[in-house]
Amino acid sequence: MIDQTTAELMPLVGTKGACQAVGRARATYYRHRQPSSLATSPRKRRCSPRALGTYEQAAVLETLHSERFIDMAPAEVYATLLDEGSYLASISTMYRILRAADEVHERRHHAVHPALVKPELVAEQPNSVWSWDITKLHGPAKWTYYYLYVIIDIYSRYVVGWMVASREHSLLAERLLANSICKHGIDANQLTIHADNGSSMASKPVALLLADLGVTKSHSRPHVSNDNPYSEAQFKTLKYRPDFPRQFGSQEDARSFCQQFFAWYNGEHRHSGIGFHTPADLHYGRATQLRERRADVLAEAYAAHPERFVRKHPEPPRLPGVAWINRPLQEVA
Repeated sequence: MIDQTTAELMPLVGTKGACQAVGRARATYYRHRQPSSLATSPRKRRCSPRALGTYEQAAVLETLHSERFIDMAPAEVYATLLDEGSYLASISTMYRILRAADEVHERRHHAVHPALVKPELVAEQPNSVWSWDITKLHGPAKWTYYYLYVIIDIYSRYVVGWMVASREHSLLAERLLANSICKHGIDANQLTIHADNGSSMASKPVALLLADLGVTKSHSRPHVSNDNPYSEAQFKTLKYRPDFPRQFGSQEDARSFCQQFFAWYNGEHRHSGIGFHTPADLHYGRATQLRERRADVLAEAYAAHPERFVRKHPEPPRLPGVAWINRPLQEVA
């Protein structure tokens, strides 16, 4: 219909004016008027005049398949033939012919690593899943550090054990884990401990200790920080404190600061992820009673001034039901 209208207007206003009137580009009009041969038949690729013929390619392939050259690289075949006064094709052409015959492959047997399994851990109560990690604290001089080991319960966010040391070592991690497990009375087959793939975390002493105590170990995927979110978030809380120093004068200074910090973190810090309760209250079972007190206070406030609460009766934040590391998609839905 548009082509017919364009053809009717062309004698009056010309091709340009007719195309503008119907809202069509002139190139489109000309393309429809004189369809290209490409629309009816596929364009054949022109063969380069420099390309080898079919028989010449077969001769090259036969030479490369010969018993003499079967285990030699095309570059060696090329050089050998030149020394003998013969030229069949360039090195790149030999590779091109072999590639067309699907004969260019890696010959060595490479190790096939199993697919990385995403850890999926759930904690429905305290002391069921712990997460631990190590972070550096700057010392008094350049390139000097102290190492802070921290173990956190992912359900209650309670720091169950920590240590400041002058180095990162598997034996120190083994000692901290053993003391924390004994301190909290962990039974066999009760606890899962999650960590990343650092040298201390994946060390044999730590693995043997956890196996002896009946503790399941779990590790993050390499280079995936999201697999250990609770430890990473706890370190951020530590280092974003206003009083966190840029450098520590000594290991004793670092230990003294951490002692004050973890006392505050466990006993005073209202954590948003656990209903704004302190980790100690949730870890030791006091949070339910505290939430009931909050509900009573809000009920009294509502009874005194209901007009101030427009949408609904005020309620305190809920306590966490479960805590996940990499919650499955079906659980999220």
